[in-house]
Amino acid sequence: MEILALLLFVSIFVLILYGYPVAFTLGGLSLIYAFCFLPVSVLNLLPIRILGIMSKEELMAVPLFVFMGIMLEKSGLASRLLETMALLFGRIPGGLAIAVVIVGALLAASTGIVGATVVTMGLISLPTMLRRGYRIELATGTIAASGTLGQIIPPSIVLILLGSVLNVSIGQLFAAALLPGLLLVVAYMLYVFIYARLRPHEAPAMPAAEVAAFHANNYWSRLFKAFFLPLLLIITVLGSILAGIASPTEAAAVGAVGAMLLTVLEKKWSYQVLTAVMRETTHLTSMVFLILLGATTFSLVFRELGGDRYLVSLIEQANLSVYGFLALVMLLIFLAGFFIDFIEIIFIIVPVVAPIFQAMGVDLIWLGILIALNLQTSFLTPPFGFSLFYLKGVAPPEVTTGHLYRGIVPFILIQLAVLLLVILFPEMLSWIKLG
Repeated sequence: MEILALLLFVSIFVLILYGYPVAFTLGGLSLIYAFCFLPVSVLNLLPIRILGIMSKEELMAVPLFVFMGIMLEKSGLASRLLETMALLFGRIPGGLAIAVVIVGALLAASTGIVGATVVTMGLISLPTMLRRGYRIELATGTIAASGTLGQIIPPSIVLILLGSVLNVSIGQLFAAALLPGLLLVVAYMLYVFIYARLRPHEAPAMPAAEVAAFHANNYWSRLFKAFFLPLLLIITVLGSILAGIASPTEAAAVGAVGAMLLTVLEKKWSYQVLTAVMRETTHLTSMVFLILLGATTFSLVFRELGGDRYLVSLIEQANLSVYGFLALVMLLIFLAGFFIDFIEIIFIIVPVVAPIFQAMGVDLIWLGILIALNLQTSFLTPPFGFSLFYLKGVAPPEVTTGHLYRGIVPFILIQLAVLLLVILFPEMLSWIKLG
């Protein structure tokens, strides 16, 4: 029976790699195994499991944050933020790339949707950076890495789903993720600054005339409009969660309403925009929840077949330490991130390993942050990094795949350094306490 559980796991993985729909592969194959190898009474537990999952109030944050992110994308917020930031840092070498990092962080804290952020920043900033004489590798690496910050900086959809699967507080995950996210932002900016100092011709400052015109033409008014409303939204959403005033779901509802108000103020509101945002939100949310239902079925059948007990006995026989098992799981997730999406990894791999970590006495909040950072790194790593594919899809013809691969390497090393810091110093995650 235990071997059948592992065979189920491997079969699902192989079918997903072949391109079968994830939700139906997870649920359908698990049901086939259940009918063939388990008592029919086991399936009586499935409706209870599904109702338990669907009644989780915190999962309502998923469609609300998705709606908020897509609505902000339609508002034109990113383009104005990037233009203002570029002119603000324009006097220093590498200023445009530093602006891209900051805007990436702000968009991550506003939307939490990686694909939309990478595509938006690629369309807006990459042609400008190349026109200004930036080295292609530096430009593409900065955009891909900054656009992926939405994986770790709250309100991250990754963290919401991880909180649901690990059965831990999503608010605590948000609080724990802030410092690693800020460390990544600072490290990216520091790398760009040092690179621009060493090679100023590959990351030139903006022309003095443009910067002077920006400072002379309603400088404070433009700065206020570009920053105040997005920052107010971020502070309202994240601040209310961290202060204990609102749950993530309540804060997500506030964020969705705030995103609509921003779109109205930007004069981008229309019935067509609302319809498009609602359609995209429904599509993404339906995909997530169908996978969640399939993963619930898989989790039930896997455990009834004794898969979790078998894995625990294997680890005990192998005499693996906590860090040895952690290294093995991190490597598995990293490699899986090359081939399948983060949602699939969270719902397939994490439910299998989480009970084992819990039995070992591992802090699941710490584990959740490590998994999120790991997924973010695999999103960037050649040859299959999803962020690189997103960026290549909107890049000018002169930008080759080789440019993308070479440009992302320094940022991957930064990611791995921050991941190692979190592993070695887990206490750094508790610097913010929920109110």
